[in-house]
Amino acid sequence: MDISEIRRLAALEDTHWWYRERRAILRRELAELGRPGRALDIGAAAGGNTRVLVEAGWDAMATDNCETAVEMARQRGLKAVRADARSLPFEPRSVDLVTAFDVLEHIREDHLVTEEIARVLAPGGHALIAVPCDMSLWSPHDDAVGHVRRYDRDSLTVVVEKAGLKVDHVWSWNVLLRPLVVRHRRRSGGSDLRKVPFLVNAGLAAVVAAERYLPVRSLKGVTLFLRARLGR
Repeated sequence: MDISEIRRLAALEDTHWWYRERRAILRRELAELGRPGRALDIGAAAGGNTRVLVEAGWDAMATDNCETAVEMARQRGLKAVRADARSLPFEPRSVDLVTAFDVLEHIREDHLVTEEIARVLAPGGHALIAVPCDMSLWSPHDDAVGHVRRYDRDSLTVVVEKAGLKVDHVWSWNVLLRPLVVRHRRRSGGSDLRKVPFLVNAGLAAVVAAERYLPVRSLKGVTLFLRARLGR
């Protein structure tokens, strides 16, 4: 993701329906994990998800390969360091949780990232990963934000398990709005990352929040979430 996209994300993520609901998902997953420990947020951009980790009591470090993103995260009062996700500057078995939202799809050698996640996790530690799904959804948006692939459940599971992690759960998100996203992106000429009118934003937020209560996680969506752990 280039600098202009990171700046745009930082300006929008507190109010944009997409990012607000993803942070709500992260909060629910953290509540299930129990006692906080040390966390690493890979590809953190300006640190929106890192803030959620800190608010939940985790000792969290943001990493990104863009120095501008790192500086923006630090300006938000977060601990942050520049790092390539394929070669993390952290000791083996040193963290209890790794989050990697919208990271793997940007890196051709995605297996190196999952191997690094497994390396730095302490025994019993967890990884929370989010990626765009379904190559049939490929659009100018993917080109604009620097994606090299979209995943299906099998391809995501394989790259995680080959790194030595045990997958606990894989589920779809943004299922209800998938037809709308498909239609929009086929007409779009680039990145979706832009301000949404207030009423439209509120309506989209309400629809996607409904997925918390509906049995749609096994259906096709726009994003895949995965939770995995390192065996003891």
